Amino acid sequence: MKKTIALLSILAFGCKDNSTYVRNHSVGNALGTTYSIIYLTDKELQLQKEVDSVFRVINTSMSTYIPDSDISKINRGDSTLVVDTMFKEVFTLSQTIYHESEGYFDPTVGTLVNAWGFGPGAAIEMDSTKVDSLLQYVGFDKVKLDSIGTISKEHPAIFFDFNAIAKGYAIDRLGAMLNARGIAHYLVEVGGEVLTKGENRITKKEWTVGIDDPQIEEGRALKKIISLKDRAMASSGNYRKFRVDPETGEKFVHTIDPKTGFTKNAKVLATSVVAGNCATADAYATAFMAMDLEDSKLLLKKHKELEAYIIYLDDNGATAEFMTPGFEALVSR
Repeated sequence: MKKTIALLSILAFGCKDNSTYVRNHSVGNALGTTYSIIYLTDKELQLQKEVDSVFRVINTSMSTYIPDSDISKINRGDSTLVVDTMFKEVFTLSQTIYHESEGYFDPTVGTLVNAWGFGPGAAIEMDSTKVDSLLQYVGFDKVKLDSIGTISKEHPAIFFDFNAIAKGYAIDRLGAMLNARGIAHYLVEVGGEVLTKGENRITKKEWTVGIDDPQIEEGRALKKIISLKDRAMASSGNYRKFRVDPETGEKFVHTIDPKTGFTKNAKVLATSVVAGNCATADAYATAFMAMDLEDSKLLLKKHKELEAYIIYLDDNGATAEFMTPGFEALVSR
């Protein structure tokens, strides 16, 4: 269920400096992707050190690509390490969404992610026997966070991979940093995930973001443009990363179904989820990539706090889309 590299891109539009607000802009690379942070204040500010600090502590806690991060140590079997508050928050939220999604969001899918060649570990030649043997190491109900902050696993081979929620959580932490500085209007974007607060006071409009058309393989075209205020949106898509079965011609993407252990049939092309925080939106956007559309619809009926936009292929292979009424209300064009 790994979040793919080919995330839907989200663009911020419009910034004419025609008011008393100053447009501050931080851009760079972090978490294996790019970021853009626009924040409006009454004077010019430089918060690059604070931004770098947020990314640094997130990586130190949860990056599977850093050998001495907390998550890497836990993955190697360290059961004495006391995790930090951020790790605890991500673990607890992951546990909640694991149960709410009936296991389709599962950060312990890391063993399969590595085996299929989509993570930091070595890929292996996969078949049904090997998949079955690895599934015993998958299941968030097989891990536990105890009262003192250590992690226990039913089997040492269980491998945590928070990539499908950590990026959204990092954005939330960046928002918390801006809030602590008293900044009331901002748009934070990291690798296509966004968090907004207030509005674009320079253009006198709400923050406006675009969602890429998932069927444009070269260049880009916008599928939807939506307005956001005090909300977060995360998107997930596999449409540029897939393999084709040479016998059936069927497309398979590298979202991994944690129930079967295999890469998922590519009927769901892309998902976008709006929520109150970006970690939650990030996790559900990933879950909806692995879930059948009807199951996603049922979950969304239960969780009125979530809005979603899902692009999929219907039974005839034609592109179709589903939007919750709340998401549809956000669409500006």
